[in-house]
Amino acid sequence: MRRIYLDNAATTAVLPEVLEVMLPYFTKVYGNASSIHAPGREAKRALENARRQVAKALGAAIPQEIYFTAGGSESDNWAIKGVALAHGKGHIITTAIEHHAVLHTCQWLEKQGFAVTYLPVDAYGQVTAAQVEAALRPDTILVSVMAANNEIGTLEPVAEIGALCRARQVIFHTDAVQAVGAVPLDVQAMHIDLLSLSGHKLHGPKGVGALYIRKGVKLIPLLHGGAQERGFRAGTENLPGIVGLGKAVEIAHAHLEENASRMTALRQQLLTGLMARVPDTRLNGHPTQRLPGNVNLSFAKVEGEALLLRLDLMGVAGSSGSACTSGTLDPSHVLLALGLSEAEANGALRLTLGTDTTAEDIDAVLDILPPIVADLRRLVTR
Repeated sequence: MRRIYLDNAATTAVLPEVLEVMLPYFTKVYGNASSIHAPGREAKRALENARRQVAKALGAAIPQEIYFTAGGSESDNWAIKGVALAHGKGHIITTAIEHHAVLHTCQWLEKQGFAVTYLPVDAYGQVTAAQVEAALRPDTILVSVMAANNEIGTLEPVAEIGALCRARQVIFHTDAVQAVGAVPLDVQAMHIDLLSLSGHKLHGPKGVGALYIRKGVKLIPLLHGGAQERGFRAGTENLPGIVGLGKAVEIAHAHLEENASRMTALRQQLLTGLMARVPDTRLNGHPTQRLPGNVNLSFAKVEGEALLLRLDLMGVAGSSGSACTSGTLDPSHVLLALGLSEAEANGALRLTLGTDTTAEDIDAVLDILPPIVADLRRLVTR
C-alpha cells in the first residue's frame, strides 16, 4: 500500500544530508566537547559550527546567543521559568492557544505566586499588539506569544509585539517551533529576546532543540551541574543531534522561499479540492496568514478520531491536533478558543505537508478523503 504522510507538524523525516553529517559523531568523532584533548577539541569545533549555523539562520547578533537543549518543550520551559525565577515575582502575558509546554509552565508559575494573563484570540486564532499593550502592567516581566500555532497554522504578529515589548522594556519570548524553517524570522529585526526551536519539526533529529537568548537578558539555568553551554545548561551535549540540528536549520533556511512557495500551492490545491468536494466543511485558522503546509478543517457530523483511523487504513497519516495531546478525549483548547463548539472541535482534521509532499499525494488524498467523510456521515444518520 502506498503511504502518504501528512503529519509533518508532529514530526518530520530526517533528511539524508542531515543523517550523513550526523553519522561520524556516533562512531568516529565521539569525544566529549568539554574535554581538552584532540578528540574533545574536534567535538567542540563541530558543536560551535552548529551554533553558528543556527545563529545565522535566526539573525542572531553572535553565535553565543544560541543555547542547545533537548527540544522545544525544554526551551519553552527554560525561557519562561528562567525569566520568572530570575525576577522572583511579577506578571506574565501569554495567549490561550499556546502549546502546552508554554501553558502548563505558566500554570505552574501561577501556583508559585506569579500572575498570568491569557489573552483571547479572534476567530482566526490571532492576537494583536494592541491586546498585549492593554494587558501590560507595571510588574509585567515577560510576554510569550507563539510565532505560529501548531494546530491551526495561524501566524501571529510577532514583529509588532516584539517592537511593543522592546519599547516598554518587557522581555519577549516566542515559541517558534513550527515557524523556524517555514517562514522568515529575524530575531533582531523582530525584537525577539527569547526564541524556542526544535530539530524534528524541520527534518532534523528528535531530542534536540535550541533556545535563542539575546545578550543581556537575565534568566536562571534550568539544569544545574556541569559548565556546558557556558554554565546555563548542564549535561554532556548531544553532539550528533546538535550537528544534525545545525545542518537541518541551515538547509531549511537556504531553501525557505522555494519550499514555502511550493507548499503553499499544494496547501491551496488540497484546501480548494476538499472544500469543493465535501459539504459542511470549515477551515480553522487564518485563510492566508498561516504556515505554508498547514490545513486544519472541521467536518460537520464527523468524529475526528474515526476519520483518522479510516484514513490510516487507506495509507494516509494525519492528526486531529497536537501530537503532544494525542490519547486525550478532551477537545482541542486551540479550537475552543476560536469559538468552535465541542462537536466542531472533535470533528477536526489536521493535514500538514512536508518538503517531500507531492502533487500526486494531494490528488490521492482528494480521492480518498471525501468518500470516507460521506460514509461516516451516513453512519451517524442511520
